[in-house]
Amino acid sequence: MAAMEMSEVKKEKFSDDSPKVSVKNYRATVQELANFKTRDVGISEIRKIRTLDKMRCESRACFLQYDHVKKPFWRRYIDSFKPMEESHGPVSGNYKPGDSEKEPLPGGHGPELKRTLKNRHIQMIAFGGAIGTGLFIGSGGVLANGGPASLLIGFILIGTMLFNVVMALGELAVLYPIAGSFSIYSSRFIDPAWGFAMGWNYALQWLVVLPLELTAAAITIKYWTKDIDVGVWITVFLLIVIFINFFGVKGYGEAEFVFSMIKILAVCGFIVLGIVIDVGGGPAQRETHEYLGAKTWSNPGAFNNGFQGFCAVFVTAAFAFGGTEMVGLAAAESENPRKSLPKATKQVFWRISIFYIVTLLLVGLIVPYNHPRLLGSHFDQANNADSDKSAAAPQNKTVEAPSGHDATASPFVIAIDIAGIKILPSIFNGVILVSVMSVGNSAVYGSSRTLCAMARTGQAPRFLGYIDREGRPLFAIILALVLGGLAYISESASSDLVFGWLLAISGLSTIFTWMSICWAHLRFRRAWRVQGHTLDELPFRAAFGVIGSWWGVIFNVLILLAQFYVAVKPIGETATAESFFNAYLAAPIVLVFYIFWKLLKKTPFMVAGKGNPDGFFKTETIDLVTGRRELDLDRILAKERAAHANLPAWRRFYHSLCG
Repeated sequence: MAAMEMSEVKKEKFSDDSPKVSVKNYRATVQELANFKTRDVGISEIRKIRTLDKMRCESRACFLQYDHVKKPFWRRYIDSFKPMEESHGPVSGNYKPGDSEKEPLPGGHGPELKRTLKNRHIQMIAFGGAIGTGLFIGSGGVLANGGPASLLIGFILIGTMLFNVVMALGELAVLYPIAGSFSIYSSRFIDPAWGFAMGWNYALQWLVVLPLELTAAAITIKYWTKDIDVGVWITVFLLIVIFINFFGVKGYGEAEFVFSMIKILAVCGFIVLGIVIDVGGGPAQRETHEYLGAKTWSNPGAFNNGFQGFCAVFVTAAFAFGGTEMVGLAAAESENPRKSLPKATKQVFWRISIFYIVTLLLVGLIVPYNHPRLLGSHFDQANNADSDKSAAAPQNKTVEAPSGHDATASPFVIAIDIAGIKILPSIFNGVILVSVMSVGNSAVYGSSRTLCAMARTGQAPRFLGYIDREGRPLFAIILALVLGGLAYISESASSDLVFGWLLAISGLSTIFTWMSICWAHLRFRRAWRVQGHTLDELPFRAAFGVIGSWWGVIFNVLILLAQFYVAVKPIGETATAESFFNAYLAAPIVLVFYIFWKLLKKTPFMVAGKGNPDGFFKTETIDLVTGRRELDLDRILAKERAAHANLPAWRRFYHSLCG
């Protein structure tokens, strides 16, 4: 009887409006609760204890919270780096008893990341996460190599593929909102060795991006002043990144919210400005009565370098879209992934159609592909060094070449200069600086969460799995920040060589990540069907299902083939072994990681049906249970789908694609 009543007490969740009591009372209550196992108690006594306690929960975490508040700020901050208490899953900061969608995740072991990202954070991470230097500057290199038509077609094709990638990721992440989702999904649904390769591939991508972005931020400052050494600015920006990330996931979420708002406003403003410039409304154009229209598509032309130039579009476009998948990592730290992730993934449609397609169409109408200031332009490159107010020091070639972040090379800045608007180039370079910092911030977040998740599954050094009381993967963050110090190589004479190889490591990483997400989704869907489940049981379904994931896999393979062609036959230069591996190094690195783990651990291939652990090729049945959120889906989905069915046809279509 006492055991049963004790079980009832353990299940008790106190309401948010329960008054907080002193630590002394709490300790007394805990002691009395501990006596339940040694003596019989009645219901009235249990109620008395509940009244005395007046707390939202009876866990040790609650005691630590109240004990924590009594300490001074500096002591609380130091204590926050201590190990997090053991738990059964990441707990939402706004968890309320009875809210099944915010309950701790099942299958967790030990301390977990905190689920404190709100819906607005997830929306902005998805909406503005990929608007960065790839769009603002990297698109200029694509324009120079392929022309405006190749630029537009390439980004549209990448966009259609990426929409399906994010939809597939959303379906998996809502059902399995676990840390390090990309590598975990590959390990669970494809092969643990492939998950190991994908985890290290993704972690290395972001680990090398941070020093590159810190250097780029320092170079961008040179647009305004060249008097202060690059190393000083690298230190300043590194300290900013450290400050943001040591505030935990809330720090990352708030920073990305602000950064994304700035980038979104800048892109929307450029769309309006671009239309004005194209119809001849700029100050310089009013004097000459110059109407641009589509002149650049006929002179110098819509395409450049033929098929070779078209193939060169895809890797740069993938870099520009890189970071979109970060919303999958954020799922493990979201308060309510079932509601926030579907909306966030569907926003990709708007980002692709408006922020990329419309802006790049306008850029292609205004800026000719042979403009000498474009990044990678082979036309009169000598003029680059003499560009007024160059963002890179003219004498510092070692920094400029690898970073690719010369602010004056941005086609957006060039378009504004063509219109003769004086102040806006400086403002837009400020936006570029914010974008660089945003990517650096995301680099620490992406690499640390991936390394932490891999450490928890034995695929990375164990110390990287340490999580402190604020839910920070502390040692993984420190590792990422220490490697950020590689940015100081920009002060050496060999920086162009070092940065070039760092870029080569991360060059194709995003392509492999996207392909693996779609592949894992296909394997998941097959296992889901074979093991007797129906699609109605899924809390969120990808808009185009397995067809969209097949398109994602096939198109990413085509991108790898296109990049191989460009690596063998580079534009404007003779192919060498060095140039090939500079363009294709990530592929053999992934292969080496896979073979190493496959031979070391003899991992099985994951299959939908019954596994065979004794065969020549060991197989294992895909696990669909561990880590899956068990919600009252019948009730929740029935209500939502009934409301959806009552909408007009156009609104149902809109909601299925756009949130």
